[in-house]
Amino acid sequence: MSLKLPSISQVVALLLSGAAYAGLAFATPRADFGQLAGLFAVALGAYVWLLHSRLPLRWGLGAALAFRLLWLPATPAFSDDIFRFRWDGLLVAHGVNPFQLRPDEIIADGARTALPDAAVRNAVLPEFQQLYRQLNSPHYYSVYPPVCQAVFGGAARLFPTSERGFITCLRLVILAAEAGTTWLLLALLAEMNWPRARALRYLLHPLVIVELTGNLHFEALALCFLLLAIWLLSRQQWAKSAGALALGVAAKILPLLVLPLLVRRLGWRRFLAYAGVVAGTLLVLFSPFLSVALFVNISRSLNLYFRSFEFNASIYYVLRAIGYRLTTYNEIARIGPALALTSGLLGLGLAWRERRLTTASLAQTLLLMLTAYYALATTVHPWYLTLLIGLGVLSRFRFPLVWGGLAVLSYATYQTSAYTENLWLVALEYGVVFGVLAWELTLYSRSSEVATE
Repeated sequence: MSLKLPSISQVVALLLSGAAYAGLAFATPRADFGQLAGLFAVALGAYVWLLHSRLPLRWGLGAALAFRLLWLPATPAFSDDIFRFRWDGLLVAHGVNPFQLRPDEIIADGARTALPDAAVRNAVLPEFQQLYRQLNSPHYYSVYPPVCQAVFGGAARLFPTSERGFITCLRLVILAAEAGTTWLLLALLAEMNWPRARALRYLLHPLVIVELTGNLHFEALALCFLLLAIWLLSRQQWAKSAGALALGVAAKILPLLVLPLLVRRLGWRRFLAYAGVVAGTLLVLFSPFLSVALFVNISRSLNLYFRSFEFNASIYYVLRAIGYRLTTYNEIARIGPALALTSGLLGLGLAWRERRLTTASLAQTLLLMLTAYYALATTVHPWYLTLLIGLGVLSRFRFPLVWGGLAVLSYATYQTSAYTENLWLVALEYGVVFGVLAWELTLYSRSSEVATE
C-alpha cells in the first residue's frame, strides 16, 4: 500500500468533503432540497477530484472510515424508514412475528393481539403510539427479510427505550458490513489484477456514505454478503458461497438475480446443489417467522410494490404517460408487473449470452442485470443504486458512479408535504445516465470488453 502523502489540492478536497458531510448529517432537513443538493454537490465534486488526482489508497481508506464515523452520533435526516426498523425491532424483541400484523391493526387493537401480556403491553404501547405517528407505511405489512429483522430485534433488546441507542447499534452493524465490503473489494481487485485503488470508487462515493452509513439502509449488508459469495465462488468454495448468498438474500431479495449466472459456471448438478444450499439456508433463516401469514402478507406487499408504488422511475414514467393518453387513468397495475417480467427475461438473456465465465464477468453481467431491473422499475430510491456502485468497481463501467451522483435530484420530491416529483429533474437524471450507459456499451463492445461479448 502506497505511503505517498496527498497533495495540497487533495487535502483541500478531503476537508471540503468532511465539511459537506457534517452539514448533511447535522444541519440539513430533507425538505431543504437546495441545501441538501448543494452540500451533496460539494462532496461529489471533491470525490471526482480525489479519484481523478489518484488519491493514495491508504489515505483514501482512512478518509472513507473518517467520513463514515462522522455520522455516528447523527439521526437519519433523509429517510424515515428508521421508524419502521424500530417498530419491527420492538415486535421481534418481544417475540412477535413482524409479518403477522400491520401497524394500524396493532394500534387499533391496542396491541392486545400482538402483546397479550398486559404488563409488557402497557410498557411498550406508548412507544408504539409515538412511532406510529412517524411511520411512512402504517397500512402495509413488513417487507424486511430475516437478517434485517435479527438486527432490528437485537438493537431493540439492547435499547428498548432509547432511539439514540437503537440508531447507534444499527449504524455499527452497517459500519461492520462496510468494513467487510472494503476487504472483499480489495481482495477481488487483487485477484483480478486490477488496481486496488479502484475500491475508492465505491468507498468514497457520496451516495454510498450518505445512504448507507448516514440513512441506515441495509443494502450495505446485501452487498457485503453478495461480494463474499462471489469471492468464495472464485476460490471454488461453492457451498460456503451459497450460504453467503442466502444471507445476502435474507438482507435484500435482489442478490437472487445472480443464480442464473451460476448455471454454466457450476454445471447443472453442482448448480442444483448450490441452489439447494441457498434454499435450505433461507428456510433456516426464515424459520422463526414461518406461517401462512408470512407468505400471504409478503405476497400482498410485493403486489402493492409492483402495482401501486412509483418514485424516480424512467421507462415506466414514459409508459405511464402513454397510458394516460390512451385510457385517461394510471395503468400501473398492468405496466408494473409487465416491466418486472420484462426485466427478468432480459436478465435471463444476459445470462445466456455471457461467454467469459470469469469473476470479472460475473460481477459485470450482474451489474447489467440490475441496471435493466432498475431501468424498468416503478420505484428507484437513491440507496438502491449503492449495489450498482459496488458491482461497478469490479467492472469496466462507470455509469453507476454517474447515476449515484444524480440520484440526489430525486430528493426534490420532499420539498412539499404533497411529495410531488419534478419530472424535469427526473428526465435530466435519466437522460444523462442512459447517455453515459449507451456510450460505454458502444465503447466496450467495440473493444470486446463487455462480459456478454
